[in-house]
Amino acid sequence: MSEKVKEKKRFKVPHTFVIIFAIIVLAAVLTYLVPAGVYDRVEDPNTGRKVVDVQSFRYVEKTPVNPWAMINAIPKGMIDAASIIFAVFIVGGAFEMVSATGAIDAVVVRLILRLKNKEKLVIPLLMAIFSILGFTIGAAEEMMAFVPITIMIARGLGYDDIVGVAIASTGAAIGFSGGMLNPYTTGVAQGIAELPLYSGIVFRTIGYVIFYIIAVWYVMRYAAKVKADPTKSVLHGVEREEMIETPEAVEDVVLTFRQKLVLWAALLGLAVMVYGVFKYGWFINEISAMFLVIGIVATIVGGRSANDAAISFIKGAKDIAFGALVVGLARTILVVMQQGQIMDSIIYSLAGILEALPRQITAVGMFLVNSVINFFIPSGSGQVSTVMPIMTPLSDVLGITRQTTALAVTYGDAFSNQIIPTSGALLGVLAVAKVPYDRWLKYNWMLLVYWTIAGCVLVAIASTIHLGPF
Repeated sequence: MSEKVKEKKRFKVPHTFVIIFAIIVLAAVLTYLVPAGVYDRVEDPNTGRKVVDVQSFRYVEKTPVNPWAMINAIPKGMIDAASIIFAVFIVGGAFEMVSATGAIDAVVVRLILRLKNKEKLVIPLLMAIFSILGFTIGAAEEMMAFVPITIMIARGLGYDDIVGVAIASTGAAIGFSGGMLNPYTTGVAQGIAELPLYSGIVFRTIGYVIFYIIAVWYVMRYAAKVKADPTKSVLHGVEREEMIETPEAVEDVVLTFRQKLVLWAALLGLAVMVYGVFKYGWFINEISAMFLVIGIVATIVGGRSANDAAISFIKGAKDIAFGALVVGLARTILVVMQQGQIMDSIIYSLAGILEALPRQITAVGMFLVNSVINFFIPSGSGQVSTVMPIMTPLSDVLGITRQTTALAVTYGDAFSNQIIPTSGALLGVLAVAKVPYDRWLKYNWMLLVYWTIAGCVLVAIASTIHLGPF
């Protein structure tokens, strides 16, 4: 057989849209096979959140999703994910408005030149910084703001765009997983379990350090491989924009006064955004609005015309239209499962599996089951609010400390967010970065395996030592 025939028969990874659509079809098929069931949601008087009434599960009449309803769920998924979709458009457009002033290119080039022969410090340092945002404000969607900059830094140092995405996204995920002060997972989980807020912080910090070491090693190993041989990049063969040029001639590049004003305006805007997240609980809408402000102010102080700014915004939004559509298409998976009323049934069945496990591995089972549940409820606070009311009494019955249960649930929520196609935060980041989901999955799935192994060990230790206070 000729080489050409062999080449034709080589497996080709399906397009991202094809992968997600296949999952939508699978979800629709499951609505015919899985019994429909629901939990009642009641308002928690302490937090005002809707939580599951653990005693209320009941099977109901099936509401299978037929082919027309499945197709009709796609625009509904787009509507449900509208805040994230438009956030992606706005972030892309606003970033292009700032970038068009030349300020970001100039400062990145200067940074790259200063870091010559010190490249090995960049990845650990930046990932540590982003991890702080992860374990304090639970940063996830917020990483869309930083990914374009980390990609430019990665390119300038001879790495590919995957490294740039990982620096910001995986960096934040390290802190989100450690969760020492994460209000959306650790805070909610411990509140429902009636644990002292942020108790067990020493044990969680140990886990955070372990996740950091694993992730930094993983990213640096890949970065070194790509730098030595660019064809080893998972993006090899994918059309990308040109790399940043950093020839010796630009060593004397000087930031103009206006460009400095643009940078200070952008930094001030990001600082206000972080403060708003901390102080006032800002989320997607407010973050999007802040980016619009940054883009407008950058236009003014950068000395550009309103027409130029509008053209730049449209260009930035157009360039990430593919990724924005992926976010909405992926949300359809959840819409189909909700219409078929199988989501609660799956959660109920998974909880039942835990009850049947030997006590020695039940805590680890909680972690693994929650990793599966995370596919269906990718929101950190949403998953914790749904699962902890079920897991807390279950842990009491099985003799597992509530602290261990909270740890297992938060780890189960955090790790798989790095690869699941139902995560709006992940798809938003990939959309801004213009990185195809299938290439990111190819790169990142082994990190999930390593983190899962570490998580199993940590949860088993917590169960063995009866991590408390109770």
